Amino acid sequence: MDVSRTRALRGPNMWSRHTAIEAVVHCNESERSLERLPGFEPRLRQLFPSVGELRRDASLAQVLEQATLALQAQAGCPVTFSQTHVTPEAGTYQIVIEYSEEDVGRLAFEQALKLVLAALNGGEFDADATLARLRELDEDIRLGPSTGSIVNAALARGIPYRRLTQGSLVQFGWGAKQRRIWAAEVDATSAVSESIAQDKDLCKRLLQAAGVPVPIGRPVDSVDDAWAVAQEIGLPVVVKPQDGNQGKGVTVNVTTRLGLEAAYKAADEIGPVMVEKFLPGSDYRLLVIGDKLIAAARRDPPHVIGDGVHTVKQLVDKVNSDPRRGDGHATSLTKIRFDDIAVARLTQQGLAPESVPDKGQRVILRNNANLSTGGTATDVTDDVHPEVAARAIAAAQVVGLHVCGVDVVAESVLRPLEEINGGIVEVNAAPGLRMHLSPSYGKGRNVGEGIVGHLFGTGNKSGGMAEDGRIPVVAVTGTNGKTTVTRLIAHLFASCGLKVGMTNTDGVYVDGRQIDSGDCSGPKSARNVLMHPDVEAAVLETARGGILREGLGFDRCQVAVVTNVGAGDHLGMNFLHTAEDLVLVKRVIVQNVAPNGYAVLNATDPLTASMSSVCPGQVIYFAADRHHPLMATHRAQGKRCVYVDGDQLIAAQGVWRESIPLRDIPITRGGLIGFQVENAMASVAAAWAVGLDWDTIRRGVASFANDADNAPGRFNVMDYRGATVIADYGHNGDAMKALVGAVAALPAKTRSVVISGAGDRRDEDIRVQTEILGGAFDEVILYEDACQRGRAAGEVVALLRAGLEGASRTRHVEEIVGEFTAIDRALERLQPGDLCLVLVDQVEEALAHLAQRIAAG
Repeated sequence: MDVSRTRALRGPNMWSRHTAIEAVVHCNESERSLERLPGFEPRLRQLFPSVGELRRDASLAQVLEQATLALQAQAGCPVTFSQTHVTPEAGTYQIVIEYSEEDVGRLAFEQALKLVLAALNGGEFDADATLARLRELDEDIRLGPSTGSIVNAALARGIPYRRLTQGSLVQFGWGAKQRRIWAAEVDATSAVSESIAQDKDLCKRLLQAAGVPVPIGRPVDSVDDAWAVAQEIGLPVVVKPQDGNQGKGVTVNVTTRLGLEAAYKAADEIGPVMVEKFLPGSDYRLLVIGDKLIAAARRDPPHVIGDGVHTVKQLVDKVNSDPRRGDGHATSLTKIRFDDIAVARLTQQGLAPESVPDKGQRVILRNNANLSTGGTATDVTDDVHPEVAARAIAAAQVVGLHVCGVDVVAESVLRPLEEINGGIVEVNAAPGLRMHLSPSYGKGRNVGEGIVGHLFGTGNKSGGMAEDGRIPVVAVTGTNGKTTVTRLIAHLFASCGLKVGMTNTDGVYVDGRQIDSGDCSGPKSARNVLMHPDVEAAVLETARGGILREGLGFDRCQVAVVTNVGAGDHLGMNFLHTAEDLVLVKRVIVQNVAPNGYAVLNATDPLTASMSSVCPGQVIYFAADRHHPLMATHRAQGKRCVYVDGDQLIAAQGVWRESIPLRDIPITRGGLIGFQVENAMASVAAAWAVGLDWDTIRRGVASFANDADNAPGRFNVMDYRGATVIADYGHNGDAMKALVGAVAALPAKTRSVVISGAGDRRDEDIRVQTEILGGAFDEVILYEDACQRGRAAGEVVALLRAGLEGASRTRHVEEIVGEFTAIDRALERLQPGDLCLVLVDQVEEALAHLAQRIAAG
């Protein structure tokens, strides 16, 4: 068994909507069925009993798939999906396994491969150690409970999210509607507010000035100063760091000089020290989001209850065995620390680690009640007095925190703090949420929902109160025309004043400015556009390669446009051998249309039209022929269609119609250029689907110039000394047919073409281009460039020349090395009234060269 390739599919893909590991696995003949491997399955089950049921005719590839999923599931990862696909190549399989965290999925696959090989070759495999390693990695990199609860609440509302780091920095929404959080801190909270919350003395003074009850006290710079403050305000006191967190270095209820010295030392290790009056009562955490109290919990210090049999240390170990308790913040509770502080607290109670407490005796292990040191929480949200809630909200707003953990010490929260000598002792930015999400006792609160509501509004979106953070996203794919359609749709968006993010094979553009170059039709470029804070609408060319390599760069789109599939392109690669295979990739954008969105499909292309069956939303068909059976049926059902009627482009639904004269759509040259008419129809349909008004659509198509600046390499028409020169990037049989039809509509004395071929296409795909051109052009100049994509020198040109054998029209053929040299030779031969089609390879460079020659001419 050999694994030749693994990929991480990070978005919706041709297999599923799940993120997944995809691998290509080669099995020899004996490995294609377990029936041919006697003893393999018993060895496998001995090494890993939880592998699950295996069919007797399963291949080792299927075993690897199942083992990878089972390892993740046994490690606690929420995964359910996996598949094995048989490829046309004998013994070669594509396996796909869902992952929740990419690093965990990759490690699980790597370990599953070791497991299968160990069972195959009689080796060893430590399943327990592997599962422990997977669990540890998963806990390290997955979102913690606080951030996870916010993400889950966002997903429940259909808000897209993206982790920006391995930590807790998360973006919700897209473009100009995005918001960001860092754990439980939102992007609107200023660094000034966070700093105020961190400085406990400054914070307390601001709260006091606003009439919020706080304990008296101040910062100190020595033990003597601390003792002086304690004498001044009266014992008992609390000693704590001025800018600490999670209860580190805090000692409460200090009653003696000796105790104060120890407490000062503990706080001084964290930072500057302050002493304040100890308030009797319980420790409460009130969670304020915006101007509302969302949740409240009473926090109890870590403790154990004696049973008259076990020692304190044994009781702690028993409590720590609770599966809800972990070593960090990944679980709902944290293990009780049994350290020097715990031993010192035992000493104060006259106990030692080996002591056996009486039955029912409560043994405190720490003075503070933070969950991070092993404390417990009891939900008291419904008990909070309105006046207590008002003081907590005032405290958060004085400091300027949008999400605030307010620490209150009081006998209870059932009465106003002023009546029971309670007070607010701290406010916290980015507060932990797990005590509210999953308290030790009482009712859990969906506080993540409260934070999402604060970010995006609450209520019903249709009522205008709630947002989902999404901007209009149009995804465009197809065999030909997709870049022109992408550019035209982006132009239509810009015509109504939106700042548009666009990706295509030429680069990434934001508000008309190019921010990246090269082929940017993949998921990485799409994600970058959706992350840009200025983008108000996105138009994303979505090529086959990116979908295969990584999946989509978005979870769903409002509109999916498929221009055509035709005979296909790039066939013979990635196990895609037919146009029908290619449909499985191209239709991914249609499968991921929003339920209230549209797929815009070419009705005259059967493979494209067939994608309607997988669209979750509605369909707009386009075709020049309004009488096409599919168009006629669709229109009869009252659904949307775009077609040509005489010299008008028509958008129709039921009896409603809008029309645009073809003469007002420059790229069609009055309707003469058939494939540009199709591109215009697709673009108008997409704009209609998004909801642009018709005045904007008319203005947009009329102002879209199909020149080298606006749509480079897409039927750019130029004049050279009285001859017509057309530059285009067409590079497959369907494109040649469309171009032949287009140039046939233009007058010319002699027609010539300059062409090369992409070496990574099949032989027949290269030959067919000149077979088509040979019947339409008098002269053909074949050129070979430096990049042959794996082909030997002269091989591509030989295939192109073979396609011209028996050509009905071509009478002159030349072979030239170098694209620019070939262009120069073609221009030399031109006479006034001639037409030359230049099929460019290096688009920008070739267009620049043409522009230079035309300017000089």
